[in-house]
Amino acid sequence: MRQVPSALAAQLSGGVTTLCHGWRVTRRDGLQLGFTDHDRDLEIDGLAFLAASGVAGSESVSTQGLAVSGAEVSGALSAATLTEADLAAGRFDGAEVDHLLIDWSAPENHMLLRRAILGEVRREGGAFTAELRALTDALNQTRGRLFGALCDADLGDARCGVDLTAPAHHAEVNVVAVEGPLRLVVSGLAGHADGAFSHGRLAFSAGPNAGVSLEVRSHLRESGADILELWQRPPETVMAGDAAQVTAGCDKRFSSCRARFANGVNFRGHPHMPGNDFLLTIAVPGEGGYDGGSLS
Repeated sequence: MRQVPSALAAQLSGGVTTLCHGWRVTRRDGLQLGFTDHDRDLEIDGLAFLAASGVAGSESVSTQGLAVSGAEVSGALSAATLTEADLAAGRFDGAEVDHLLIDWSAPENHMLLRRAILGEVRREGGAFTAELRALTDALNQTRGRLFGALCDADLGDARCGVDLTAPAHHAEVNVVAVEGPLRLVVSGLAGHADGAFSHGRLAFSAGPNAGVSLEVRSHLRESGADILELWQRPPETVMAGDAAQVTAGCDKRFSSCRARFANGVNFRGHPHMPGNDFLLTIAVPGEGGYDGGSLS
């Protein structure tokens, strides 16, 4: 059973309440931000809870059992608090959010109502709406390994063993032209085969997107020019001259692992496991030892 601090309990039992809500956001890089729906800033445990962002919470739905409950918070994007670029770059993905009940007349009187994980964030017209997922959402995540034909390791990790710092799998590039938010013409890949960096990763090292890493959808060579098509729009506008590092990708197939990376011994899939097509195959008389006669 939750224990209400004695000072806050005394305030709640009075005839007049001075309550507001606060949200303490802890990003995965350790940065903490505070927000409140009160009309002035508050300070709790040395952290400023800002009112200028206009953050407000929706109704919260609680359920019994292990069903995932949640709520939403919304507010204005602000350079002093939340920026559209930070949200687009994924810096708040998976952040931990503490929802507090606060006595604004004495902010030291507060209590934790619930703890959640920041889920989907929507941005529109200079405002944001963020989904708060209960901690039970972690029970929906896959744990352990799943049997499948494709490899379940990430290229270059400890289970894979491929050295992504090798010149064959790594390159320094510069943006030559921008043909769209997801299509970049780059230089520096002349010594690599067409498609070598498909499914790889592009990490900007200079320019407005410095420090941002994005997945590469495909690497194409058209009329002698190398083109990288991205899965996700960079948070800032990409300009000609921006520098980046690109690392190779893998389509997770055994044939690619063996022929391209000479790493078949570390393949982490099950390429010879029968799939759904095999399970749905109709037995044909005369094949597989069955002659169409009686099985008795």
